[in-house]
Amino acid sequence: MAFCVIIPAYNAEKSIRVIVEETLQSGLPLLVVDDGSTDATAALVRGLPVNIISHRHNQGKGAALRTGFAWSLAHGFDGVVTLDADGQHDPSAIPLLIETAREDGVDILIASRFTQFGQMAGLRRIWNRFGVWCVRKRTGFDIGDSQSGFRFYSARLLHGVDLTATGYNLEMEILMKAWRAGFRIASLPVPAKVADGRSTSHYRPVRDTWNICMTFLKQM
Repeated sequence: MAFCVIIPAYNAEKSIRVIVEETLQSGLPLLVVDDGSTDATAALVRGLPVNIISHRHNQGKGAALRTGFAWSLAHGFDGVVTLDADGQHDPSAIPLLIETAREDGVDILIASRFTQFGQMAGLRRIWNRFGVWCVRKRTGFDIGDSQSGFRFYSARLLHGVDLTATGYNLEMEILMKAWRAGFRIASLPVPAKVADGRSTSHYRPVRDTWNICMTFLKQM
């Protein structure tokens, strides 16, 4: 079976080069989706053995992920691993995520930061805990971390759900639509390098949290 890695990136010049170099050590094909960056994000990874797709304008993390998903399906991959460009996630765990997903037969496997929620800032910490509770209450899935961007997705799932979100709420949309369609969802404890990536993340605590909440409610 063939797998690839997708990194959505926007104005990530402070972290993108290191993340890409560490990810390439997995030996898997890598796609960087440059979401309309106005800094040196794309330039810093050119010349490395990666695939790059650039949006003309910033469209949002969800839009970048959807571009990456379409690329992976067009190239016949059996599954993808996504991780953020802000340096939070540990690329060395990519093989573990894929191996566990294959062995357990799950369609979404989330690398959970649950044990590190206490290190996150106020609203982000509260929402992560509340989001886990809401998803468990509604779906029965004990996933530990509803907003981690470090995930495995099967091609079967990506073919089977229609995604529309363009922002951070896409990761909630895909969870809820996968649940409604009967796909298997699980999580795996994987400590993040940095539990709270405020210094490099473009997450807007109020607006993005609101959008995620609305996406959850619409899919109930």
